[in-house]
Amino acid sequence: MKPVSGKQFCKALERNGWILLRINASHHIYGRPDLPVILPVPVHGNRDLATGTQRALMRLAGLRDDDL
Repeated sequence: MKPVSGKQFCKALERNGWILLRINASHHIYGRPDLPVILPVPVHGNRDLATGTQRALMRLAGLRDDDL
């Protein structure tokens, strides 16, 4: 799994049908109308996401390494 920043992860989510619902401080909150899942993505400039955080978000969003 290649490390990506919060901004890059948000772009990957949007390419895969996720919609930005709101921004709460430094977290971008994403959702999908067809799924009851809400994803809070920490966006701290261009800093990479922590490995465990990225893995958990990818699992919840149904993303693979190829999607990033």
